[in-house]
Amino acid sequence: MKLIARDREIENLTQYYNSKQSEFVALYGRRRVGKTFLIRNYFNDQFAFFVTGIIEGNKKEQMTVFHQALTQYGYTGDAANNWLEAFAQLAQLLKQKKRTTKKRLVVFIDELPCFDTKNSGFVRALGHFWNTTGVAMDRLMLIVCGSATSWMINKVVNNHGGLHNRITHTMHLKPFTLFQTEQYVRAKRSTWDRMSILQMYMALGGIPFYLSKIDFDQSATDNIDRLLFAENGDFRNEYHRLFQSLYRHPEVYMDVIRLLSDNKKGLTRKQIADILSIPNNGHLSQVLSDLAHCDFIRAYGNGKKLNQMIYQVIDFYTLFYNQFLAKRITDQHYWRNHLGTPKQNTWYGFTFERVCQCHINQIIRALHLDSIHVEYYSWRSRESTPGAQIDLIIDRADGIITMCEIKYSKTQYTLTKAEYDKILNRIECFMRETHSRKGIQTVVVTTQGLKPHGYAEIASKSICLDDLFEHSNN
Repeated sequence: MKLIARDREIENLTQYYNSKQSEFVALYGRRRVGKTFLIRNYFNDQFAFFVTGIIEGNKKEQMTVFHQALTQYGYTGDAANNWLEAFAQLAQLLKQKKRTTKKRLVVFIDELPCFDTKNSGFVRALGHFWNTTGVAMDRLMLIVCGSATSWMINKVVNNHGGLHNRITHTMHLKPFTLFQTEQYVRAKRSTWDRMSILQMYMALGGIPFYLSKIDFDQSATDNIDRLLFAENGDFRNEYHRLFQSLYRHPEVYMDVIRLLSDNKKGLTRKQIADILSIPNNGHLSQVLSDLAHCDFIRAYGNGKKLNQMIYQVIDFYTLFYNQFLAKRITDQHYWRNHLGTPKQNTWYGFTFERVCQCHINQIIRALHLDSIHVEYYSWRSRESTPGAQIDLIIDRADGIITMCEIKYSKTQYTLTKAEYDKILNRIECFMRETHSRKGIQTVVVTTQGLKPHGYAEIASKSICLDDLFEHSNN
């Protein structure tokens, strides 16, 4: 199958493959994001050695599949008793292959975290293999991959033992942007318009495996019902499988995600600890870091207050699940039966804000700010009553602060007097509390553009959905 919308990753893999030195590539990212698909398709399954770990397998099972893979690729010796022996056998196999081919020797170990069973010594053996064989074999390209992103970061990328500073390249495979999602949709010869793509994206996110289940002969609404609300829908029960496959103790991760999904404005670390009645310590820091590395949440500063980072969920399937599916709705046509209802419209409005926050580079480009230095964040008042919040602030090096108001609408958006007054109040609160002396520019980000009339004059520029679908090099 053809690789779609992974141009940068293909370019990087090509560069690494064509280098004149040994390469050790660590690939990580959220489950279902397409890591295995990327590597197997790019190399057309032409590996010197390939093995994948068994989810929840024990040490004996993991060593068995490793030996079976060695045998498949030409090794004829007995099974190893431990991981040091197993990697010595791999080294022997590669040296044999090096004598018979001048091609790059690509070794792909998939689901690497699965091999690291308790007290197995797997990571030490891997480090020993690379330090004794890998670095000296200039035609070797070792690619390790795993969905347990926290394990990949802590045990491989940031390893302080034998693998310390041994990784030559890291690749964080992220979900598709709207631009990449549209590339995928068009490759399927679909005529869906961008509003349909957006609505599906807000329910499933840019996860290639999820997108592969869409029936493009149906509407976005019918696909959401079929995949998420139908009794046997493909993703009705995906949520628990997702977290159980990523974390050995998923309960606290799911508690944090559920809490943040219910608090649309986001929460600080202290608020998370207080509400969940858990210690605000290093373990919570690790949980938040793990979720961020898996692209489930983001952390953003409330202006310049670095100690007041606010956490929000940015994984769209996770948001959708906790808003609707966690309540075990039995209506299998729930989405169609609730078209135009306040609950659905509120969800669209809130989720569109998250879409925009995940496409900040496209917004910056649409404002022609990509040539100057900018810092961006959301802001919430800490002093005003009622509290004011600004969806997105772009703090520019040219002495201007751009405040973005984000509005979802199925037609051109009409700015009312009440909203006009709210924007003025937010500007006043921001200036008073931050003591900023910079000029203020207001931008409205909408789906179908801003309808021109008297109150629209407060916006110096409007950005529409088409701008969010633009390609970004960042």
